[in-house]
Amino acid sequence: MDTEISTVWGKIQAMVNDFIILLPNLVLALITFTIFFIVARTIKHAVRNLTRHHRQSRNLGMVLGRLAQGATVLMGLFIALSIVIPSLRASDLVQLLGISGVAIGFAFRDILQNFLAGILILLTEPFQIDDQIVFKNFEGTVEQIQTRATTLRTYDGRRIVIPNSELFTNSVTVNTAFENRRLEYDLGIGYGDNVNEAKHLILEAIRETDGVLTDPVPDVLVVDLAESTVNIRARWWVQPPRRADVLDLRDRVLTNIKNKLTEHGIDLPFPTQQILFHDQTEATDGDRTQQREGWPVGKAAAPQPRSISKALDQLVERSQPHRDRNGDEP
Repeated sequence: MDTEISTVWGKIQAMVNDFIILLPNLVLALITFTIFFIVARTIKHAVRNLTRHHRQSRNLGMVLGRLAQGATVLMGLFIALSIVIPSLRASDLVQLLGISGVAIGFAFRDILQNFLAGILILLTEPFQIDDQIVFKNFEGTVEQIQTRATTLRTYDGRRIVIPNSELFTNSVTVNTAFENRRLEYDLGIGYGDNVNEAKHLILEAIRETDGVLTDPVPDVLVVDLAESTVNIRARWWVQPPRRADVLDLRDRVLTNIKNKLTEHGIDLPFPTQQILFHDQTEATDGDRTQQREGWPVGKAAAPQPRSISKALDQLVERSQPHRDRNGDEP
């Protein structure tokens, strides 16, 4: 029993002595890693500050800053491990990282996919920070483009977090990609109105609105002869193409168009329908050449329309018993 205790105690003393011998290396490795970590953060902030005032290179600065930070931290980790374990060789670290990378890749496939998609988005720059984009049912201003996800601020004050892999593999509409943006609106006038006059008045209303660009010039086109209206499409260009400016200018343009057309007597009709009534008690029922539902009469004379009230009076007379001239029944 005493021998076993002595053996255990000897092992504990050996472990304590090894730890005391290793303690300076641990402290030195910790200090080294801390220095590399601080340097990595400094490099990241320095790169971001250099590109902060340049909108076109802001995303590239974020990528380079994060990559530089990651590389510096990884280098510090290698040096710290070599200080703690002097027998550890670089080839052993590479082999360890390779095996670990495969395992991590299978375990965190979606995370790595979003990370790579974020790097590609930041490098190719299909959209940038402060751009206003539309993705599926989401629309808003780009707040941040991170390596995992992109955050949008919607126009009603909400935040949407979208995985980068979704943005990279699907269609995205960038409303602020160019300086100018064309707006359009369809409106209908009556068939009895002069189309050329209406087009001229609409162009006048658009040109009189402050904020509408004169180059490219606005235009007005007839796009459809609908059931109850002649549909005209008004198109004009605005700058800048941001959501608030678009809504404000659309409001002013449509207000001016409506007032201008109303002032000059151009009709803006409601949808209308024509209903044809057919009296099935007529002797001509079933003869299409003698009916009034829009069928061609051919060479025969077109039947004259009758009032509904007269047809109802005749129907009532036929349904009542026959009366003599004095009002008595036979």
